[in-house]
Amino acid sequence: MSLRKPPLPRLLLNNVSCMRNAQQILRNANVSIHDGGALVLTGTNGSGKSTFLRMLAGFSKPSGGEILWNGHNITESGVFHQYKLQLNWVSLKDAIQDRFTVLDNVQWFEVLEGSQGKSLPALQLMGLGRLANEKSRMLSMGQRKRLQLARLLAIDRPIWLLDEPSVALDDDGVKLLEYIIAEHRKKGGIAIVATHLPIKIEDAMIMRLPPRFPRRMTLVDMLDRGGPI
Repeated sequence: MSLRKPPLPRLLLNNVSCMRNAQQILRNANVSIHDGGALVLTGTNGSGKSTFLRMLAGFSKPSGGEILWNGHNITESGVFHQYKLQLNWVSLKDAIQDRFTVLDNVQWFEVLEGSQGKSLPALQLMGLGRLANEKSRMLSMGQRKRLQLARLLAIDRPIWLLDEPSVALDDDGVKLLEYIIAEHRKKGGIAIVATHLPIKIEDAMIMRLPPRFPRRMTLVDMLDRGGPI
């Protein structure tokens, strides 16, 4: 009788180390994330949460180890082209065009994805349906964040990378965020969330990044700043 091998993790961090401004924010991390999984990155401001997410997105390479998607290193060019099509990114920069309507700001991304029909239902779910035809410049900060989250739903890619997704949201907005993350995971999606605010994500793995301390100023730094030697 042959034993069935366990499935490969969808994402695997294998002895991954990460640097930021010549300081190490992560050393020899090993993390396995399967379909439906969630990873929450916590830590103080400046601890490197956004840097970690950018590395997972393939914008920068690990200083050590490897990140595998379906068993393949994401830094390989052929793999990265396929991997990036799996990613949905929410950052503190909202990329909202103020001269466009709220609906246009979602539909534009949906058209790029080659799909249609999900933009308005996504806005309605996020409580922005009545504002669909308003110019985006009229939105509050919390509403702009809801618009970003509506894009997640309209584009519907399997791996969500969320950088401080609850910032500017009120209590109802946070509950909506928790709901859409839970529903995404029920469908087999993955959520990786960097946050310093509490978000309820059931059975999530927690990775806390340690605070970073200013590195000792070198001779080169002092020369660059024109300071005394």
